[in-house]
Amino acid sequence: MNTFFYKNCILCGAVSTRNFCDACFRHLPGIPVNHCSVCLKSLTSAAPLKNRVSQCGSCLSKPPAYDTTIAALTYRFPVDALIQALKYHSQLEIAPILANLLINQLKQLETTEKPDLIVPMPLHPYRLRERGYNQAIEIARHIGKKLNIKIMTDACKRTRNTMPQAELPWKLRQKNVRNTFDCTYNFSGKHVAVVDDVMTTGATLNAIAQQLKKKGTAKISNWVVARVQIDRFHTEPDFNF
Repeated sequence: MNTFFYKNCILCGAVSTRNFCDACFRHLPGIPVNHCSVCLKSLTSAAPLKNRVSQCGSCLSKPPAYDTTIAALTYRFPVDALIQALKYHSQLEIAPILANLLINQLKQLETTEKPDLIVPMPLHPYRLRERGYNQAIEIARHIGKKLNIKIMTDACKRTRNTMPQAELPWKLRQKNVRNTFDCTYNFSGKHVAVVDDVMTTGATLNAIAQQLKKKGTAKISNWVVARVQIDRFHTEPDFNF
């Protein structure tokens, strides 16, 4: 009977009781201890910051439309390979695994306020037909079921089929997603969690957050599987479109 409780680690293939063996799980790239509570940018500090409430200079001087960001991991190997396998190679069985990583992070943050609704990052209908599924919906579906939060997949839509953000220099990403989203639902007074797979500059998340705020949303939290650490960039994005 014990054989039914074992599986293989999805990274190294070792026998494990979880999707990751203990060794691979310990070496997953976590979020830096010192980070901005709004955008998760890594902060330079000699000592860990308490309660993760500090903000980077960019978020203080030019706040984005969203209020906070929570990510399970940093977008580095092997996390990037797992996300790409889900996103581009139709390995949908990875979606609940990534969702569980994010759920574990949410549970560790005891101060995390439970949102009223989850809005998965929408795909344009053309991209959806081409891919056959929306990876953000696949991840959000599992999170919503586990945390008992309602998911709204049609409340916001992409009105323009923009170029993939990953194919653009970061300076052009804000312009690429400008006026891309349309939200039709009345979110007055609601706390909304926007679920996506990866956050890079935050331009796409900020663009949808702007539309959510126009519909009365009281608080917007980004829930992403992985955050690209943007220290390599020379300048932070300017969210004042």
